[in-house]
Amino acid sequence: MWKKRPYDDSERLEYLQTLVTEFQDTDSEEAKEQVLANLANFAYDPKNIEHLKELQVTDLFLDMLTEENENFVEFGLGGLCNLSMDPECQDIILQSSGISLVTNCLSSQREETVLSAITTLMNLISPSSRSEITNAAMVQCMLRFSLSESPRLRNLAAVFLQDCCTEEEVAQFKQQMQGQQTAVGIPLPKD
Repeated sequence: MWKKRPYDDSERLEYLQTLVTEFQDTDSEEAKEQVLANLANFAYDPKNIEHLKELQVTDLFLDMLTEENENFVEFGLGGLCNLSMDPECQDIILQSSGISLVTNCLSSQREETVLSAITTLMNLISPSSRSEITNAAMVQCMLRFSLSESPRLRNLAAVFLQDCCTEEEVAQFKQQMQGQQTAVGIPLPKD
């Protein structure tokens, strides 16, 4: 039986470089979407992290969060979510106003984008970023998401509230929200 030979390290870097170059050189939105989706998938494998950092793919993903194309945002945020477990990538994201960029994605109509945004924010929590990630608006947003009909969104929001916030914070904001059904300005994503 034929067995596929795994990429060696230099081949892996070369292939990832080819993808980044293709993304930069093409004018086709469809081709860019496909490359972004591939890069986001490669960001899931820890073997690729060092190469992706070397190729500044974290910055590329961050740049996608402000694009009009919803697929660019979804794939960029998916890749960022995958990279956000790495401490160096976390620093890049935090130093690039990434919390604000990711937070803005919570208003997406796409559930995958919102789920990636919540997960990325959870991965970015540190002593220095905690107050920004668990501010009043964020906790109220997660409380609202915890009431979603979508089990994935409801459960992830509940995990955020349990793991990232104190019981006192959650109780305080729940009380403030009594009588309100929505967090101002943040619609629930469509399934």
